[in-house]
Amino acid sequence: MKEKIMQTVFTIGHSTHTTEEFLALLERHAVTAVCDVRSRPYSRFNPQFNRENLIKDLKTKHIAYVYLGRELGPRSDDPDCYIDNRVQYDRIAGTQLFQKGLKRVKEGMKKYRIALMCAEKDPIVCHRTILVCRHLRGSDVEIQHIREDGLLESNKDAEKRLMRLLKVPAATLFESPEELVEKAYDLQSRKIAYTADKDPEEA
Repeated sequence: MKEKIMQTVFTIGHSTHTTEEFLALLERHAVTAVCDVRSRPYSRFNPQFNRENLIKDLKTKHIAYVYLGRELGPRSDDPDCYIDNRVQYDRIAGTQLFQKGLKRVKEGMKKYRIALMCAEKDPIVCHRTILVCRHLRGSDVEIQHIREDGLLESNKDAEKRLMRLLKVPAATLFESPEELVEKAYDLQSRKIAYTADKDPEEA
């Protein structure tokens, strides 16, 4: 029986880093490609992470850039992905566009050390984890979150931290550990999902 090859994908939030700090984090973990999963690849308060500026700066370190915000972003142009103006992550995840985005990431992982990039510094309050990594994780994919200080947090550890934050128990009499993890994802999805009548700085 052929053994599965484990591939690693990273995530990172640009937060308020300087360009130099951000590039140093990527280089520290030998990232060779950034997948931008922001629905809007611009920032009013951190213009160094506007798409055109970012592409130029990444090139200086020979790091590739691809925009996947249309496929994997937290917003959607599809009205069927909303209930009462609030986006539903489960509906986004069920679209062909989202699945196409996941496939592109998985294909890219064969050639590059990819970091999925969004704005939030903490992965458990960002859709890159709660939406994208939830559906990217698997027995052949290892997910590592690059934290603000440069240390790595595994997706498993991020899930445990999420459950503690939301006070979801690790075990109950009637629910399996896997069901409780999914419950935590569902709860956080409802907390952070984009609402169409609001205009956050970026997402």
